[in-house]
Amino acid sequence: MSQHRFQFSLGADPQAREVVQLGLKAFNVGQIGDYAYQDLELYARDAAGAVVGGLFGHSGMGWLYVDYLWLAEAQRGVGLGAQLMAQVEDEARRRGCVGVFLYTYSFQAPDFYHKLGYQLLGVLDDCPPGHQRLYLKKPLPAVAESPAA
Repeated sequence: MSQHRFQFSLGADPQAREVVQLGLKAFNVGQIGDYAYQDLELYARDAAGAVVGGLFGHSGMGWLYVDYLWLAEAQRGVGLGAQLMAQVEDEARRRGCVGVFLYTYSFQAPDFYHKLGYQLLGVLDDCPPGHQRLYLKKPLPAVAESPAA
Protein backbone atom coordinates (compact mmCIF):
# COMPACT_ATOMS: atom_id res chain seq x y z
CA MET A 1 0.00 0.00 0.00
CA SER A 2 1.06 3.54 -0.69
CA GLN A 3 2.01 5.69 2.28
CA HIS A 4 0.59 8.71 0.47
CA ARG A 5 -2.97 9.81 0.94
CA PHE A 6 -4.72 11.83 -1.74
CA GLN A 7 -7.99 13.65 -1.98
CA PHE A 8 -9.90 13.43 -5.23
CA SER A 9 -12.44 15.90 -6.54
CA LEU A 10 -14.70 15.35 -9.53
CA GLY A 11 -16.17 18.35 -11.27
CA ALA A 12 -15.24 21.71 -12.72
CA ASP A 13 -12.37 23.51 -10.99
CA PRO A 14 -10.85 26.24 -13.18
CA GLN A 15 -7.77 26.71 -10.97
CA ALA A 16 -7.01 22.99 -10.84
CA ARG A 17 -7.55 22.73 -14.60
CA GLU A 18 -5.03 25.50 -15.17
CA VAL A 19 -2.45 23.77 -12.93
CA VAL A 20 -2.80 20.55 -14.94
CA GLN A 21 -2.71 22.32 -18.32
CA LEU A 22 0.33 24.40 -17.44
CA GLY A 23 2.11 21.40 -15.91
CA LEU A 24 1.57 19.28 -19.01
CA LYS A 25 2.58 22.09 -21.36
CA ALA A 26 5.79 22.68 -19.36
CA PHE A 27 6.64 18.99 -19.62
CA ASN A 28 5.90 18.94 -23.36
CA VAL A 29 7.98 22.06 -24.02
CA GLY A 30 10.86 20.40 -22.20
CA GLN A 31 10.60 17.47 -24.61
CA ILE A 32 9.85 19.11 -27.98
CA GLY A 33 10.30 22.86 -27.57
CA ASP A 34 7.72 25.61 -27.63
CA TYR A 35 4.48 24.99 -29.48
CA ALA A 36 1.11 26.62 -29.79
CA TYR A 37 -2.28 25.58 -31.07
CA GLN A 38 -4.15 27.74 -33.53
CA ASP A 39 -7.91 27.45 -33.98
CA LEU A 40 -9.53 27.00 -37.39
CA GLU A 41 -13.07 27.75 -38.54
CA LEU A 42 -14.29 27.44 -42.12
CA TYR A 43 -17.91 27.93 -43.18
CA ALA A 44 -19.81 27.52 -46.46
CA ARG A 45 -22.76 29.84 -47.06
CA ASP A 46 -25.45 29.78 -49.71
CA ALA A 47 -26.35 32.77 -51.92
CA ALA A 48 -28.57 34.16 -49.12
CA GLY A 49 -25.69 33.96 -46.63
CA ALA A 50 -27.10 31.04 -44.63
CA VAL A 51 -24.53 28.56 -43.28
CA VAL A 52 -24.97 25.28 -45.16
CA GLY A 53 -21.79 23.60 -44.00
CA GLY A 54 -18.63 24.08 -42.11
CA LEU A 55 -15.90 22.67 -40.02
CA PHE A 56 -13.71 23.63 -37.16
CA GLY A 57 -10.65 22.32 -35.47
CA HIS A 58 -7.13 23.43 -34.65
CA SER A 59 -3.52 22.98 -35.65
CA GLY A 60 -0.46 22.36 -33.56
CA MET A 61 2.51 20.05 -33.15
CA GLY A 62 2.74 19.72 -36.91
CA TRP A 63 -0.82 18.50 -37.55
CA LEU A 64 -4.19 19.99 -38.30
CA TYR A 65 -7.03 18.36 -36.35
CA VAL A 66 -10.58 18.49 -37.72
CA ASP A 67 -12.93 18.35 -34.75
CA TYR A 68 -16.31 18.86 -36.46
CA LEU A 69 -17.57 18.76 -40.04
CA TRP A 70 -21.22 19.25 -40.89
CA LEU A 71 -23.19 19.77 -44.09
CA ALA A 72 -26.87 20.62 -44.46
CA GLU A 73 -28.83 17.63 -45.75
CA ALA A 74 -29.41 19.26 -49.16
CA GLN A 75 -25.66 19.84 -49.59
CA ARG A 76 -24.54 16.26 -49.01
CA GLY A 77 -23.23 14.35 -52.01
CA VAL A 78 -22.78 17.41 -54.23
CA GLY A 79 -19.09 18.05 -53.60
CA LEU A 80 -19.27 20.69 -50.87
CA GLY A 81 -17.63 18.42 -48.29
CA ALA A 82 -14.72 17.71 -50.63
CA GLN A 83 -14.32 21.45 -51.27
CA LEU A 84 -14.23 22.19 -47.54
CA MET A 85 -11.66 19.45 -46.94
CA ALA A 86 -9.50 20.67 -49.85
CA GLN A 87 -9.49 24.17 -48.36
CA VAL A 88 -8.58 22.77 -44.94
CA GLU A 89 -5.72 20.76 -46.42
CA ASP A 90 -4.44 23.90 -48.17
CA GLU A 91 -4.64 25.80 -44.87
CA ALA A 92 -2.80 22.96 -43.12
CA ARG A 93 0.02 23.28 -45.64
CA ARG A 94 0.13 27.07 -45.14
CA ARG A 95 0.45 26.43 -41.41
CA GLY A 96 3.35 24.04 -42.02
CA CYS A 97 1.45 20.90 -41.02
CA VAL A 98 2.58 17.49 -42.20
CA GLY A 99 -0.94 16.07 -42.19
CA VAL A 100 -4.58 16.19 -41.16
CA PHE A 101 -6.07 14.04 -38.40
CA LEU A 102 -9.74 13.47 -37.63
CA TYR A 103 -12.16 10.93 -36.35
CA THR A 104 -15.59 9.98 -37.59
CA TYR A 105 -18.17 7.40 -36.68
CA SER A 106 -19.20 4.32 -38.63
CA PHE A 107 -22.71 5.81 -39.03
CA GLN A 108 -21.38 9.08 -40.44
CA ALA A 109 -19.31 9.20 -43.65
CA PRO A 110 -16.14 7.10 -43.41
CA ASP A 111 -16.26 6.33 -47.15
CA PHE A 112 -16.21 10.06 -47.88
CA TYR A 113 -12.87 10.41 -46.10
CA HIS A 114 -11.41 7.26 -47.70
CA LYS A 115 -12.23 8.68 -51.15
CA LEU A 116 -10.28 11.80 -50.18
CA GLY A 117 -7.21 9.73 -49.33
CA TYR A 118 -7.58 9.44 -45.56
CA GLN A 119 -6.04 6.34 -44.03
CA LEU A 120 -7.47 4.37 -41.14
CA LEU A 121 -5.28 4.56 -38.03
CA GLY A 122 -7.45 2.78 -35.53
CA VAL A 123 -10.93 1.75 -34.48
CA LEU A 124 -12.68 2.05 -31.14
CA ASP A 125 -15.49 -0.50 -31.06
CA ASP A 126 -18.80 0.15 -29.32
CA CYS A 127 -18.33 3.91 -29.36
CA PRO A 128 -21.23 4.57 -29.23
CA PRO A 129 -22.58 1.08 -28.45
CA GLY A 130 -23.23 -0.80 -31.66
CA HIS A 131 -21.00 1.51 -33.73
CA GLN A 132 -17.34 2.41 -34.13
CA ARG A 133 -15.21 5.52 -33.83
CA LEU A 134 -12.73 5.57 -36.70
CA TYR A 135 -9.44 7.49 -36.44
CA LEU A 136 -8.09 8.72 -39.77
CA LYS A 137 -5.08 10.64 -41.05
CA LYS A 138 -3.89 12.07 -44.32
CA PRO A 139 -0.22 12.92 -44.74
CA LEU A 140 0.27 16.10 -46.74
CA PRO A 141 3.31 16.03 -48.96
CA ALA A 142 5.07 19.36 -49.16
CA VAL A 143 4.11 21.32 -52.25
CA ALA A 144 7.09 21.61 -54.57
CA GLU A 145 7.97 25.21 -55.30
CA SER A 146 8.25 26.12 -58.94
CA PRO A 147 11.75 27.00 -60.11
CA ALA A 148 12.54 30.70 -60.45
CA ALA A 149 12.06 32.02 -63.94
